[in-house]
Amino acid sequence: MNDKSVRLRFAPSPTGYLHVGGLRTALYNYFYAKKLKGKLILRIEDTDQNRLVNNAEHNLIDMLAWAGIKFDEGPHIGGAFGPYRQSDRLSIYKDFYIELIKKNHAYPCFYSKKRLQHLEDSTLSPEDATIEDSIFKNFNINTIWEQMENQNFVVRLKIPKNQKLLHKDLIKGSVHFDLNLINDPIIIKSDGFPTYHFANVIDDHLMEITHIIRGDEWLPSIPKHIVLYKAFNWAIPQFGHLPLLLNSDKTKLSKRKNDVSVASYIEKGYTREAMINFLSLLGWHEKGDREIYSLTELIQAFSFERVNKSGAVFDIQKLNTFNSYYI
Repeated sequence: MNDKSVRLRFAPSPTGYLHVGGLRTALYNYFYAKKLKGKLILRIEDTDQNRLVNNAEHNLIDMLAWAGIKFDEGPHIGGAFGPYRQSDRLSIYKDFYIELIKKNHAYPCFYSKKRLQHLEDSTLSPEDATIEDSIFKNFNINTIWEQMENQNFVVRLKIPKNQKLLHKDLIKGSVHFDLNLINDPIIIKSDGFPTYHFANVIDDHLMEITHIIRGDEWLPSIPKHIVLYKAFNWAIPQFGHLPLLLNSDKTKLSKRKNDVSVASYIEKGYTREAMINFLSLLGWHEKGDREIYSLTELIQAFSFERVNKSGAVFDIQKLNTFNSYYI
């Protein structure tokens, strides 16, 4: 692969503030893209319309700009692969889910208003719904389109059965999955919007993303994403899943125990240099005991080989030490 072909993305959802863990993910993507003279794309993933927060997108963009992360393409920059908001790309997703249905890799499930309500209020669990929906797997390709015109439906991806999947992660190493344990996921919701899994894969392919670096919580999604890539016969990007940020008691960093928004730390007077230096060392470190790095030095030094597999404790005292140093 030639260096110029390297393309990474940071794809936040505008459902709230920028989390410190999100900033660390954006930084690692930025370091790697710049080190290899590649491109970094900002994409807004707003398919979950019920959870959108006013001004969240502007806040995300402002916080990323404050950190000094420069994107090569994005909603306010443009580029050859726009638009960069998923809500503006709905017509694109429709063509792809229809292709999957034609290839028998996906199937529409027809829902009454009552059934949709049961799903929304959780009277019907996702597992039970998947089992009940199996009756729709064998459909008549000649009549299915008229049904889809006249009835409420969702679309499910067919997960192959009796297969094992081996994923080689840039950070976690080899990870095995049993596809028998994975339900057929919904890829198109009843409102016509794609789910995260579907839109994410389509966009990454169309935007020619070569490396997907994201949080550990997305590792269980890998089988669904790889099944989609294979269904379309597309090249699979390289994936890397970053370790969680932890509280001092080793639980997942949460707002119940800590401030977790970047904006909150800015308001408290933490400098950009301190935040970047501190977050960069949460899960990654060069050989040796060096701790003070400029942004340029972090770009030069960063590698996935030195990213830890296990979680990193968000030590506020350590952050204070960095802040004192830079002040």
